[in-house]
Amino acid sequence: MYLSSTPTAELWPDTLKGVLRAIAVAAVFWAFAATLLYLLSPGLDTWPRLMVFHECVGMTMVACVLLLRRARAFSRFQPMARWSLTGVVAIPTGFIVGHQFAFLVLGEPLRMVGYMSVSLIPVVFTLLVGGVGLHYYATREQLAKEAAARSEAQRLAVDAQLRLLRAQLEPHMLFNTLANLRSLVREDVDRAESMIDQLIVYLRSALAASQTESVALSSEFAQLRAYLDIMALRMGPRLSFRLELPADLEATQVPPMLLQPLVENAIKHGLEPKVGPGNIEVVARATPAGVEIRINDSGLGLPADEEDQPAARSADASYGLQHVRDRLQAVYGPAARLRLERCHPTGVSALVFIPT
Repeated sequence: MYLSSTPTAELWPDTLKGVLRAIAVAAVFWAFAATLLYLLSPGLDTWPRLMVFHECVGMTMVACVLLLRRARAFSRFQPMARWSLTGVVAIPTGFIVGHQFAFLVLGEPLRMVGYMSVSLIPVVFTLLVGGVGLHYYATREQLAKEAAARSEAQRLAVDAQLRLLRAQLEPHMLFNTLANLRSLVREDVDRAESMIDQLIVYLRSALAASQTESVALSSEFAQLRAYLDIMALRMGPRLSFRLELPADLEATQVPPMLLQPLVENAIKHGLEPKVGPGNIEVVARATPAGVEIRINDSGLGLPADEEDQPAARSADASYGLQHVRDRLQAVYGPAARLRLERCHPTGVSALVFIPT
């Protein structure tokens, strides 16, 4: 679904590009640390030497952390214990081994750290800087896990709402359709057979949609066509409709039954209460920013004080509209939207925007 927190996969990358990015960030961090130590303790050493030592120590620590994070043994520990063990191993190893790399880079003979003279300043400073760096990444990892948990909970909540909405839509539609079939069987056998055929198509597509998290836009339009065919048979000349889906958008993936509540609202609250014929159009088109889908009806329209509001028309219409908004936000984030507009002379246009 659509959150801004950094996922764990980005914190500890498996690809070469991701590893190089992590190394670059660490290099900047340790360069800043070297400059800070030089300013706080100017008589300790020259800035270029401090830079070399800090970069070697920092890169060695990063290598230790990346290797330890890939070790299966570490994955068995709780996060706090895992990060504590990482610090116990990575910081001393980075300090000792990193100094040896620095001596090689500077062309100096290898020697034990602190040989001939011992200064606690580099030791304490490295411990503090390494601890701050590990604490930063540990905090990011925890925030990423919490964000993932919230995202999963939101997905499950939206899925539960979808199941509830399906439970409300399908029985309502089925009962009315079966009631119409009962009278058509005696009065117009051909229309009854056509309604049964369209009902089979609708139920088959609804069943397939209930078993997946996304469907092609062509499948969504096929389900809408079956539904509208049934409604046209029920309402007769009072309902006409048009579906328009460009070929280049047919494979676009969308959440299943995303448009169904909007089409049903248009019929139930706009066209059925209206005296005389009505029309509904579902038109999709590509834009530079994404896909726009308009559901236009020539029904009663919005009340004078209700435009682009979730509470349009009635409580059950409000539930359907809010459900579509929630699903758009959960799947696509804040860039997706649902907006209601007035049609002239009558009717409502529901605009669904899906970003790419």
